[in-house]
Amino acid sequence: MGTTREFTLAVRSMLRLYRWRRIEPVPWAAPQRPLAAARIGLVSSAGLVLPGQPPFDASLRTGDPSFRVIPSDTDPQQLVETHRSESFDRSGLTIDRNLVLPLDRLREMVRDGAVGALAPHALSFMGSITDPGPLVRDTAPRAAQIFVRDEVDVALLVPV
Repeated sequence: MGTTREFTLAVRSMLRLYRWRRIEPVPWAAPQRPLAAARIGLVSSAGLVLPGQPPFDASLRTGDPSFRVIPSDTDPQQLVETHRSESFDRSGLTIDRNLVLPLDRLREMVRDGAVGALAPHALSFMGSITDPGPLVRDTAPRAAQIFVRDEVDVALLVPV
């Protein structure tokens, strides 16, 4: 595991000064069916986009709260990484996008019967959002509606 000493001085300073928020109680809903019968919705914060989709806007000072819809039959290797943060090691995701959007692994789990189904759409966000207000207030409800429409039982969140 890494330590904050690996970050630049600017990033370490921001982390010390950032007003971290605690959400209590943590929002949680127990799955209503076993995973072998559940439809899984996949969410990543790696900032991946399809070729032709607009990249995430790295110029927004507090982070881009938007998301991109990725069809679940997409080959993860064709996705383009547009994350603004320089504070994480991209070497693994450069080799295999499944590390941050495990579409191939979930398709294998469906094939093997460990998971009931994969939702038709995955959602890609850009992490490193220092003002989560617009995300919580505006973007997350729109994303949730996609999962409601897709009849998702369980959301798998893959942070970077």
